Amino acid sequence: MKELISSINIMKIVLPIVYIVVAILAYKIIKNIIYKVIKVNKKNHHYQRVETVRLLIINIVKYIIVAIALLAILATFGVNVNALITGLSVTTAIIGLAFQDLAKDLIAGVSIITEAQYDVGDTIQVGTFMGQVESIGLKTTRIRDYTGATKIIANRYMDDIVNYSLHDSLAIVDVSVDYNQKSEKVEKVLKDLAENLSGTIPDTTGEIEILGINSLGDSSIVYRITVPTKPMAHYGVQRILRKEIKEALDNAKVKIPFPQIEVHHGKQ
Repeated sequence: MKELISSINIMKIVLPIVYIVVAILAYKIIKNIIYKVIKVNKKNHHYQRVETVRLLIINIVKYIIVAIALLAILATFGVNVNALITGLSVTTAIIGLAFQDLAKDLIAGVSIITEAQYDVGDTIQVGTFMGQVESIGLKTTRIRDYTGATKIIANRYMDDIVNYSLHDSLAIVDVSVDYNQKSEKVEKVLKDLAENLSGTIPDTTGEIEILGINSLGDSSIVYRITVPTKPMAHYGVQRILRKEIKEALDNAKVKIPFPQIEVHHGKQ
């Protein structure tokens, strides 16, 4: 009888140690598998998102293994695990209700990361705030605008987003010339300029296109020029184009009109 009791006491000491060792080994093995399956290449633009997903999966696995090991150890000491699980379920439900906003943030964060709605470095607009994504967490997203102001937004509110970085932008420049200028001459100057600038302007992703006359203004004919650019690079490209167009028109003696007011005096 004493030997049986002694054996039971030894098992209560040995089994928890075994469970802990098995849990540690299981965690390390699964973690290594996850690292091999989900590889992070820092040269890849999306590496931060991949790393976040990997860490999220590893943490989930860790908590599951710890929970299983803990329940197994408690069962060894005669604790009614089924009743404990039932009680934990009720407690979890109460905690979930108390922290439902946090839960919404975490769920939204996982969705943002896994669905690649936007990445660090992307330019996005949330409501009226537009800026570059600085960081993406499971709870919040940080966005910095061109003035340096940083806005921290809970992920549950990131549901109405405009992402300007998913596709190329389009630089559009409207050129106004005097009505007295011949269209053939103006178009030739612009086409020659487009050929000379082709491939020389940074951040352009295509050819400069002369669309022709876009509108007839009150005091000028307006020509439109476009060129595709890298996402959000169109502002800089437009400035370069305007400078080059101004110089080309000046060299060709093509007049660029400016607002004028004609005053007619009535007969005395």
